[in-house]
Amino acid sequence: MNVYLYVLVMAGVTYLVRMLPLVLARKEIKNRYIKSFLFYVPYACLAAMTFPAILSSTDYLISAVVGFAVAILLAYLEKSMIIVAVAACAAVFVCEQIIRWIA
Repeated sequence: MNVYLYVLVMAGVTYLVRMLPLVLARKEIKNRYIKSFLFYVPYACLAAMTFPAILSSTDYLISAVVGFAVAILLAYLEKSMIIVAVAACAAVFVCEQIIRWIA
């Protein structure tokens, strides 16, 4: 029975979080600072959720950092998403193989 109560509370909280901004902000937001802040919120949330997962997804922290660095470099050089993902995975794989061979 407690599981149903938890699910009901989660559904209510999720609904309130999505409904309140629509109810409270009925007029168009004209302040350029608030608009700029709201524009970058999704990117900041995505980064906050993704970065810890990157660092804990491999067996060794150093291989995660190497893969992250490769991905950042290739993204900065404006390579396609598939190239960035494949190269980062390959860098992690090679780095972990080297670490296992050394240790």
